Amino acid sequence: MTIQFFGAARTVTGSKHLITTDRGVQILLDCGLFQGINTDELNQTFGFDPARVDYMVLSHAHIDHTGLIPRLVKQGFRGPIYTTASTIDLCNVMLMDSARIQERDLDRVNKRRSRRGEPELDVLYDEQDVEQALSQMQPVRYGQPFAIGDTVTGLLTDAAHLLGSAAVSLTIREQGAEKRLFFSGDIGRPDDKILRRPDPFPQADYILCESTYGDRIHEAEPDMKAHLLRIVEDTCVKKRGKLLIPAFAVDRTQELIYALDQLSSEGLLPRLPVYIDSPMSVKATEVMRDHEDDFNPEILAYIKKDGDAFEFPNLHYVSDVNESKAINDQREPCIIIAPSGMAEAGRIKHHIKNNIENPNTTILLVGYASPSSLGGALKRGDAEVTIFGERYPVNARVEVMDSFSAHGDYREMLDFLSCQDPARVKTVFLVHGEYDKQLVWKEKLEAAGFADVQIPDMMDKVDL
Repeated sequence: MTIQFFGAARTVTGSKHLITTDRGVQILLDCGLFQGINTDELNQTFGFDPARVDYMVLSHAHIDHTGLIPRLVKQGFRGPIYTTASTIDLCNVMLMDSARIQERDLDRVNKRRSRRGEPELDVLYDEQDVEQALSQMQPVRYGQPFAIGDTVTGLLTDAAHLLGSAAVSLTIREQGAEKRLFFSGDIGRPDDKILRRPDPFPQADYILCESTYGDRIHEAEPDMKAHLLRIVEDTCVKKRGKLLIPAFAVDRTQELIYALDQLSSEGLLPRLPVYIDSPMSVKATEVMRDHEDDFNPEILAYIKKDGDAFEFPNLHYVSDVNESKAINDQREPCIIIAPSGMAEAGRIKHHIKNNIENPNTTILLVGYASPSSLGGALKRGDAEVTIFGERYPVNARVEVMDSFSAHGDYREMLDFLSCQDPARVKTVFLVHGEYDKQLVWKEKLEAAGFADVQIPDMMDKVDL
């Protein structure tokens, strides 16, 4: 059996890991879009033949894990895609939005490539390809084994990273022996404001482990709501400016709405408009409401008391593009929450472009941002950034709240892995992380007793 790494190898986005059994059966773990600057060509080809892939198992709905599934289907993949019901519902929202973004942005991308003398690119996929991909998705419940062909058994356990997110355990039976492979997907946090804690998983021989925050401990946030309220008051009340929050449409946006809902219920939130400026975020919030069975006991108790954790006075869900443009013309203070979380696409990028030179503006970053993304540049403190091909000085204040991060830090990831006997794990492969962070995470894992920790590069192929 082999495994080959076609994405999220010494980088964060583009998650794709292809397993080939001794009988030639191919199982793809995730099929994500590469995101960030200079990734257009990376998304054009897979490095393997999609028509030869027999099965796919999907960890969760984030675009860096799902965003190329419709292209995989477009190029010939016809097998089942195993994932949770919540993930399927989110993919219906997120992949349709992704298809529209691909088509809308292609003209601008090709004009830029033409100026540089580079060949034009074809659209990655369209809405018909998304519909076909959705038709191939099969729902699987947490904790219930399912057959993948004749010789492989899968098991999904709650990873607590996103609504419906799962870690994947595979038991592969060949030549009279069993190999047990585990894929962490993205590891959530034990104190998520909406989701349950991550579940333990069966003992594995081989582990594919994410490493996004393998080099850090998240700063303690004794009162996240108080911190958020301080930023709101300083920006919107004292400076009379706009608070812009790039946030992933699912979970991160709803966590922010939930926090603001609580502040509103407590009578602490200033009376000012709060815009959720994204059709996808609006639809994703409805999906969240439909899957309260994935919520933790604390928010369920709040919903029972409050009635709705995602609705309060002066909250406006904006889908119409003309309404979105009108927000830019508004000079009054307000809060604008919109994807993408890395500020690489979507309406938030336009809001940042129109307000980044205003010193009364605050841009609040509440999740991971790839170093090559606009959010990464802002987080790094760059004095100038490129937006839609133009350079802009960063006069706005940039704030960071890591307490909203959906990725576990290295201590939380070690706790996640504590259900394993390190002596029985043959190899840990580190994926979904920048290389310098992976080197630190490798040391932490070795100190915890994992003897063989490897950091595969793009296209590396390993015999198990």
